[in-house]
Amino acid sequence: MKSSSPTDNAEVVILEPMYRLPLLIILIGIFSLISPFQTWIGITISSFGLFLLIQSFTLRLKFTSEDLIVMQLGKEIRCFPFKNWLAWRIFLPQLPGILYFRETASPHLLPILFDRTMLETQLKLRVGSKEITQK
Repeated sequence: MKSSSPTDNAEVVILEPMYRLPLLIILIGIFSLISPFQTWIGITISSFGLFLLIQSFTLRLKFTSEDLIVMQLGKEIRCFPFKNWLAWRIFLPQLPGILYFRETASPHLLPILFDRTMLETQLKLRVGSKEITQK
């Protein structure tokens, strides 16, 4: 058995969805509908929550030793090679949060529709040296 770095022998990991963020947004939208706010505000918020809920059912993040792959209904729709990453950070980790990462070409923001702890574990394992830490 030869010794290798953690990313050389890391298995493929597919993150399971968490429905907390979409359901929370839908509840806020429903509350807005029954409150004295404008009806269109509640409809807009609820529609966005429904959109995120559908995304939670269809999207998966797949970690390989070299890439972060976004899959929809089992089909790869976007690949982010770790070699192109400059930095990453999870904003608002106490809430469902937002994943920010910067590649050489462009920055990306993704709502965290997955288990945040598992996401953070995988990111630290594969691109931990590029994490932006709070000061």
